[in-house]
Amino acid sequence: MTFKAVDVALADAAGRILRQSIKAERDQPPFDRVMMDGIAVDYASLSNGARQFIIQATQAAGDPVQSLQDSGHCIEIMTGAVMPKNTDCVIPVERIDVKGNIAEVEADYTAAQNQFIHPRGSDHRKGVEVLVAGTMISPMDIAIIASCGLETVSVSQRPLLSVISTGNELVPPGQPIEDHQVRLSNGPALIAMLQGQGFDRCTHDHLVDERQLLEKSLAAHLDQSDVMILSGGVSMGKADYVPQVLADLGVSLIFHKISQRPGLPMWFGIGPKNQAVFALPGNPVSTLICCRQYVLPALFLASGRRARGKETALLSEDVTFNPSLTCFLPVRLEGSSDGKLLAQPAPTNTSGDFASLSGTDGYIELDKETDKFPKGSAVSLHRWSTP
Repeated sequence: MTFKAVDVALADAAGRILRQSIKAERDQPPFDRVMMDGIAVDYASLSNGARQFIIQATQAAGDPVQSLQDSGHCIEIMTGAVMPKNTDCVIPVERIDVKGNIAEVEADYTAAQNQFIHPRGSDHRKGVEVLVAGTMISPMDIAIIASCGLETVSVSQRPLLSVISTGNELVPPGQPIEDHQVRLSNGPALIAMLQGQGFDRCTHDHLVDERQLLEKSLAAHLDQSDVMILSGGVSMGKADYVPQVLADLGVSLIFHKISQRPGLPMWFGIGPKNQAVFALPGNPVSTLICCRQYVLPALFLASGRRARGKETALLSEDVTFNPSLTCFLPVRLEGSSDGKLLAQPAPTNTSGDFASLSGTDGYIELDKETDKFPKGSAVSLHRWSTP
């Protein structure tokens, strides 16, 4: 599964995955750039004792470059202007006194040659690669792309995602609810997580556990979407029709069940048109962790995003986990006085206790071969929001 590249206007590129190399249009800066309001002088004249200079002209940012006519002259300059020819020193405006057309440098001021000058090409040279394909475009990257003169840029097309909540017991917010029912929350949470990472072409549907309805509706969603993400109906209950219905629709099973807690019943397959199909467990904590752990990385991979290094944190307290399963444990992050990143465990009461996730920063991954994790252990960290 790979999403195709499309061209978008620069104004619409933030948050997208770059699919082209960006090379510098010019040296940066493209000229010796003035870094301070003041006057530009010939340093040799200043070092020989000159303290008064005749103001020859004024040069603001955006003005064509001027040339100093005589070492006894100076040119008033503004931050961002081109450094005038035959000058090699900027005296800040705060250290001069201007009377008429004479600028006098303070008697006790000591200057240096080439001070307050941002040399041409010192950031980078023309033609160098300033952004690589696979970068998630940030506001800072927008500035870089604009500086290279590009009005449009090649990015990964955002896939059409079908998010489907299954279950007879689910009631959307705003509708009357009975004692035996629960609010539909997984679908909105999944869409929020996906949109928060730039995948905003989402639809949402709620389907009850009726096999014929599931077959008809899932067939339509499968035909119309690039990725289908279901919540619920993948365990071993009599009403858990999702795996068989997907198989009947031509979705090839890749795996069903993962040796982890929470999220063991997760199901994944590939549709007849190469669509990715994720069937996540229905318990809210399992749903959100599986989306972050598997769905988002798959979407980034298909978008061509460059792989990022793994992040670790240190446990702030001892943790014991007995089942022979990988444990994904929600945490809150805090910094220590010596600059270390600490993970404070924030366990949920059950995999249905999604309210306990509020205020957590992500979750840590605890290896299934180990049951005791002492305070200070370095553990893999997965933030809810990927940078």
